[in-house]
Amino acid sequence: MNIADIKKSAEQKMLKSVEALKHDLSKVRTGRAHTGLLDHLHVDYYGTPMPINQCANVTLSDARTITVQPWEKKMIAPIEKAIRDSDLGLNPATSGDVIRVPMPALTEERRRDLIKVVRHEAENARVAVRNIRRDANDHLKKLLKDHAVAEDDERHAQTDVQKLTDRFIADIDKVLSAKEADLMAI
Repeated sequence: MNIADIKKSAEQKMLKSVEALKHDLSKVRTGRAHTGLLDHLHVDYYGTPMPINQCANVTLSDARTITVQPWEKKMIAPIEKAIRDSDLGLNPATSGDVIRVPMPALTEERRRDLIKVVRHEAENARVAVRNIRRDANDHLKKLLKDHAVAEDDERHAQTDVQKLTDRFIADIDKVLSAKEADLMAI
């Protein structure tokens, strides 16, 4: 493994950490509805746990309502139960063969709690990026110890890894501030 491989690997891992943060934050509920909110919910489909979006059509009927239309009529009750029992605090209502999931408005206190959760997720992402930096620096030090690279090259590579770290932590901060603004919007 050479210096270029170490830097490329570190950059890819840091990018994955930022993407994972974005994915995790997309699950945090704001006042607006989006279909990705139900993606992690599973329903018992003939004895097999299956994501809701694989046994029903999930769409938005308006900015505050998710519409779930099961492909089989007998799946209405299990899907409704899965949504109600989830930790999202949603209360689905069935009308015929369609389940409507209205998004309740968030209270100020709930918004503050969600911001704490979002900040915690962002801090976990920052820690992951810093751990990747540490691992990359360890690999660089090992190359130096094995006399595979010169001291100057190792120092320059460590500087580059630090610049990568700073860039991705700035990206995490941008994602965090955008989500906080989204949560506080009424």
